[in-house]
Amino acid sequence: MGVPLRPLAARSVYREVAPPAALAGVLACGWHGRTGWARPLRVLPDGCADLVWDGDALTVVVTVGAPLRLWVPEAASRVGVRLRCGAAAAVLGTSMPELPAVTRLSDLWGADARRAEDQLASSDPVAQRGILETLVARRSATPDRRVLAAVRALGATARTSDVAVGISERTLRRHFVHAVGAGPKQLHRVRRFQRFLRSLESLAAGRASLAGVAAGLGYADQSHLGRECRRLSGSSPAALVRVAEKFQTPPRPARHDRPHVPSHHRGAR
Repeated sequence: MGVPLRPLAARSVYREVAPPAALAGVLACGWHGRTGWARPLRVLPDGCADLVWDGDALTVVVTVGAPLRLWVPEAASRVGVRLRCGAAAAVLGTSMPELPAVTRLSDLWGADARRAEDQLASSDPVAQRGILETLVARRSATPDRRVLAAVRALGATARTSDVAVGISERTLRRHFVHAVGAGPKQLHRVRRFQRFLRSLESLAAGRASLAGVAAGLGYADQSHLGRECRRLSGSSPAALVRVAEKFQTPPRPARHDRPHVPSHHRGAR
């Protein structure tokens, strides 16, 4: 999950690392974050699920249809691993629509998760990430290859009918809903929105226009982009661009916190 950076001495940090090769089929990355000030953190939907250790509990955080607000205390440290979109149901052993946005992992895995919490509580961040990776590895999960192939295809096509990978659209949707928590059309909207977020730097620097980005991403027009952006982030495109603009010049020391949309765009202030 994203942690905004604070351009002051006591700053927030967020770092991603590649997963071990043996887990690359189910993990997108591992990460470590530290908050610099207490605030509600807005987590933007990406269709993935994270296992998150916050110092007190090991939870599953899912964002697929709407932004999520999570309270983060001052100077809190969090470590997590991100399950690949389409792999979470196999790893967690449950249908994704049955999960709320935040679930304590012990409610799903019982004693295994509680033992992991005991280990996490006495370890440093690097060791904590290893504990989470080992926990995932012990599940020996085999995600639905058809869903994973369709998820990859959604990144390259604007038509969900093109990703049925040898099965009917109705059957694919059923498998999608189980594995992702949403159908292909909803995930396509989320993936397209994530591509818009990756264009914020160019928009903030004046190298692109909202109308041009909307057309390039396949939105009907700029108004369509605006509606989708508000639905999936709670903010207008212009508001997100203004956030990115604040970090187009070197930061100046200040007494007030300044928001930042991190490069991976899972979270925003």
